[in-house]
Amino acid sequence: MADTASRPPRVSARRAARPPAPGGSPRRRREAVAGYTFLIPWFIGLFGITLFPMLYSLYLSFTDYDLLQSPQWIGLENYVRMLTDDPQYWNSVKATLVFALVSVPLKLAVALGVALLLYRDRRGVGLYRALFYVPSLLGGSVAVAIVWQTLFGGQGAINEILGIFGIGGRSWITNPSTALGTLVLLAAWQFGAPMVIFLAGLKQIPAEMFEAGSLDGAGRFTQFWHITLPMLSPVLFFNLVLETIAGFQGFTAAFVISGGTGGPADSTLLYTLYLYLRGFGDFQMGYASAMAWGFLLVLGVITAIVFRSGSLWVHYADEGEH
Repeated sequence: MADTASRPPRVSARRAARPPAPGGSPRRRREAVAGYTFLIPWFIGLFGITLFPMLYSLYLSFTDYDLLQSPQWIGLENYVRMLTDDPQYWNSVKATLVFALVSVPLKLAVALGVALLLYRDRRGVGLYRALFYVPSLLGGSVAVAIVWQTLFGGQGAINEILGIFGIGGRSWITNPSTALGTLVLLAAWQFGAPMVIFLAGLKQIPAEMFEAGSLDGAGRFTQFWHITLPMLSPVLFFNLVLETIAGFQGFTAAFVISGGTGGPADSTLLYTLYLYLRGFGDFQMGYASAMAWGFLLVLGVITAIVFRSGSLWVHYADEGEH
């Protein structure tokens, strides 16, 4: 009786040798079908809205296409023209580089400065955080660009404020030497999104590190340089990548403030604005497609350089350091 109780149950050789059903159990097959069914809208968007238009624009970049007639294959002529026979193209490259190289560091510096002021819990600090974040909610809206255009116009509020101090005003948006600066200030004013990310990063820095620094005689600047910045470097790197990409993609403010021309004297002719003017203003869609792919390539190289440089200054703290 004991031998019978301890004996393992018999399994027929036919059942043991039976292979699993193809595709798993019926329940697993139903779950897989349901999952792929729910993914159909995403696949439609991926292939219909992203991949196919990208590949088609790549084809158009080797053609002469004006939206009215069939594309005519011309090979590399659009790229040669873009690089060697279009001075306005290089004006747009220059304006975009200046805009990105000035606005991105300025925006991140303002965002970090405000985050340092607001990351400690004080009475009413939540209201201030919300108010500083509001400009980012507006994004690159046309309404904000129109307000900015009015503020920096010849009769705008900026000149009225300067007049109080006896400083003569000007039309900032129609002066080639200052027009791009108004776009930089607008971009820096919308610092709310990186500010919130900096706030989250500052909250993760252990307070014990600052207490230890104070005991060692480190002042606030020393603590900021040797504790805050190294511990915040991954967050700074994340913001730098996002804002660099966004900086090179500026369009709405330049379009509205310049009246859709990129003026005065091409000073606000950002790359994406010039691409739009060529494609939808002059109906040179093949040339605009070549510009778009050139832009994608350069932006990819810049992003890769930023990622490559991250190994030199980004500090990822181990759990043991906390």
